This record gives sequence, structure tokens and C-alpha cells, in this order.
Amino acid sequence: MTALDTIVRGKRSFAARVASGAAGGVMRVFLILVALFWLVPTFGLLVSSFRDPTDIASSGWWKVFTAPSQLTAKSYQTLLEKDAITHALFNTVWITVPATLLVVLFGAMAGYAFAWLDFKGRDWWFLLVVALLVVPVQVALIPLSDLFGKIGIFGDIIGVVLFHVGFGLPFAIFLLRNFFAEIPRELLEAARLDGASETRLFLTVVLPLGAPAIASLGIFQFLWVWNDMLVALVFSNSESQPLTVALQQQVRQFGSNIEILAPGAFISMVIPLAVFFAFQRQFVSGVMAGAVK
Repeated sequence: MTALDTIVRGKRSFAARVASGAAGGVMRVFLILVALFWLVPTFGLLVSSFRDPTDIASSGWWKVFTAPSQLTAKSYQTLLEKDAITHALFNTVWITVPATLLVVLFGAMAGYAFAWLDFKGRDWWFLLVVALLVVPVQVALIPLSDLFGKIGIFGDIIGVVLFHVGFGLPFAIFLLRNFFAEIPRELLEAARLDGASETRLFLTVVLPLGAPAIASLGIFQFLWVWNDMLVALVFSNSESQPLTVALQQQVRQFGSNIEILAPGAFISMVIPLAVFFAFQRQFVSGVMAGAVK
């Protein structure tokens, strides 16, 4: 057996041997180093958020390793004392959570309809949904601003939410329809024979089976809406602006107001990271399921 293995290895190309070797410990160490290097700016922002503005202006964040006394929570205290920032943080939650839940709910219902319900023009309607994926956000800013102004929701949180829902639904429907279409037909027919209605079939069979894809969609939508600034700049005002716009206003008004910007930017970044890691297992399951199918 050893001789046979030697012959087989000898017939393999040099590139194949290099790739096989790289898949071991060397590649793992390299990927860990790349990940650590990628996290350096995030770690630097975290350290800067706990330093005094005078220390930030006089030295780099790495100086904290030789002078740990520089660490202080005063910047976070200053941040939380600013009503504009805390109000913007709550606005971000009020925008992101409904925009995510509505996209997941309507996307799941429409995806199930396109996958398993027969109605006139189903394929043509689905092609229209796919075509909407290529429509850029910028082309709708002026028309929807005019529409929202006429119906009285321009500048309100509901206008920002509706915009994100409208542009998030095409991708949601496309993703979930393709996932639901892979559910075995026999499973659905068996549920129908047992007397399950379409509503019960959707709630008790399709949704549990599609949980990985739904979780992946929810994470993507949450990250897109939470980190958005373009739509919020156009459709929100001083009372409804999210955290991204509030931090941008701090830069414009105060220049290098680092005692506000550093902790605010870190809070804006750490919340979506926490959401991602909380649903990481479902996200990976959804991605792998789509890859296998």
C-alpha cells in the first residue's frame, strides 16, 4: 500500500501537490494571520473609543500598550449624554427592525407563491421580479421623494422603511423562491392529503424547512439597512435620521469631533456584528444549502 501511494503521488502534478500541502496547517496559519490583519482597524477603533481626545491627537492607538492608563470610558459617557446620538440610535432600530421583518415576511409569502402556487402569468411576474434586481436605488430617489411628499410621509421613519422594503423585496423573493422550489413535492402533497390548507402548509412545513435561507436573508437585509446612509440622507429629517446620518452630521459640524465619532462608529459597527454572530450557524446553513442545491 505504501508503494502504491508513492506511485500515485509521483503521478500528481506539482500544482496538485502544492495545493494539497497548502490545504493543511500552513494555509490555516496564513488565513488566521489574514483575519487578524483585517481586524486591526476595528481593534484600533475600539481602543481609540476608550482614549481621551488629547491622547488620540498626540499619539497612535497602539501607545495604549505602553500606557494603559489612557483607557477611559469618558467618551462613551459623552456620547450617551448627547440626545441627538441616542435618539438617532433608536431611530436606526425603528427603521432596521421593521424593514427587515417586512421583507422577510412578504418575501417568504411571495417566494412560496411563485414556487408552488399556480396562477396566471406566474413565470412572467417572476421574470419581472428578477428584472427589478438590476434597478439601481438612485433612479428612484427623486420620484419617490415626490410621491412621499404628496402623501405626507417624506421625512418620517415610515418613508425610509417603505423605501428599504420596496428595494429589498425583489432579492428576497428571488432568493426564497429558488430555495422553496427545492422542497420535495412529495412532502407537500403528503401534507395536502392530510388535510393541510395552504396557510397551514406554509406555516408548518415550508417556513421550518426554509429557516436557513430566511435567516440568511434576514442577516443580509439587517446589515444593508443598518449601514445605509444614502436613503436616510434623502428621506429622513433631523427627527428621524438614523445613526449613520447623525455621525455624518457630527463630522460636518464639528470637524474632528473624535470623542463622539470613535465610540459612535464602534457602536454602529458592533451591533450588526453581534446580530451576524448570533445567527452565524443559520447563515452558514443557508449558504451551504444553496450551494449544494
